[in-house]
Amino acid sequence: MLIVADENMPLLDEFFSGLGEIRRLPGRAMTAVDVADADLLLVRSVTRVDAALLARAAPRFVGTATIGTDHVDTGWLAARGIPFAAAPGCNAVAVAEYVCTVLALHAARSGRELAGQCLGVIGCGNVGRAVVPRAQALGLQVVVCDPLLPRDALPAGATLLDLDTLLARADILTLHVPLTRGGDAPTWHLLDEARLRAGRWQLLVNTARGPVVDNAALDTLLAREPSRRAVLDVWEDEPAVPPALLSRCWLGTPHIAGYSVEGKWRGTEQVYRAACSALGIAPRVSLADIRARAGDAPREVAWPGSLASLLATCCDVRGDDTRLRAVVSGDAGETALAFDRLRRHYAERREFSAYRVHGVADDAQKETPRATLQLLAALGFGVED
Repeated sequence: MLIVADENMPLLDEFFSGLGEIRRLPGRAMTAVDVADADLLLVRSVTRVDAALLARAAPRFVGTATIGTDHVDTGWLAARGIPFAAAPGCNAVAVAEYVCTVLALHAARSGRELAGQCLGVIGCGNVGRAVVPRAQALGLQVVVCDPLLPRDALPAGATLLDLDTLLARADILTLHVPLTRGGDAPTWHLLDEARLRAGRWQLLVNTARGPVVDNAALDTLLAREPSRRAVLDVWEDEPAVPPALLSRCWLGTPHIAGYSVEGKWRGTEQVYRAACSALGIAPRVSLADIRARAGDAPREVAWPGSLASLLATCCDVRGDDTRLRAVVSGDAGETALAFDRLRRHYAERREFSAYRVHGVADDAQKETPRATLQLLAALGFGVED
């Protein structure tokens, strides 16, 4: 059996070597010739899977190790009886931690505590539901907009609002919706010129899909109202990044919000289990087994004196911003290649659960170390009591 896979998928050998030969390829460069003889096709978000790619192929299974599926023509696969699976929720924790890091840095820079501010969460699927309790632990009031969310699925303590009401109330916006152009709740340019202008937000964070926000309208608004801050991890014409918009963003990163080691591991495991199901065989390995064999133990980290410093050490959003700005130029083609290189060679980023924090109780600046320990635990860290 031949398994054609995006070279950026981790643990391919650990999960798939028992199923057949693995051929690794750059995801964005996959062609119909490359996948013509594939029995299993494993991709990430940079590979467009459609009739053109599979013109010569008849795979027994197609999987994407990502939560999004807008790069896959699922209708075409279904019409031909080709089993398909994604990895919903695999990087939800990583994205939520990226958002929390941005929030902590925003509070530190503005000098205004998060407590009492209102966070508008647009989209409350796997990622949105991971963001809500962490934001509440930071002291934010949380309101949610998701027209497809059943009321009994609303996270505890959050208020469900329609989009325009949410925009009128929220100080901070974070987007966690798929990219859709049709259906009951299309999200293409969900935040268009009128909504961007009407909202009271002072910070906008987009880690969903670039075209969910009208990038040209956002650029114009930021130029006119520089007091507003935008943090973009995704871009409308990605992998091209417009230099003018990036220059007006407070932080810009190359679509890596969900790029934790654990998130990628989960994505590979979820696709592996789906492939086994499609092939009618029982999974023979688990992520827990792989981590146990590797001796994956928590890393000790000293309390640096502030939450923003700790989170930014573990999730280097500022460094990612610096690296992106260094490669964005007026040449869209060169920028696109550099953007992909940043993603392909992204440094190892572990989730907060991989760290054990010590020294909080010894911090003379902290009047309530117990509250800090509880907050760190709520964000996923191991803590030394």
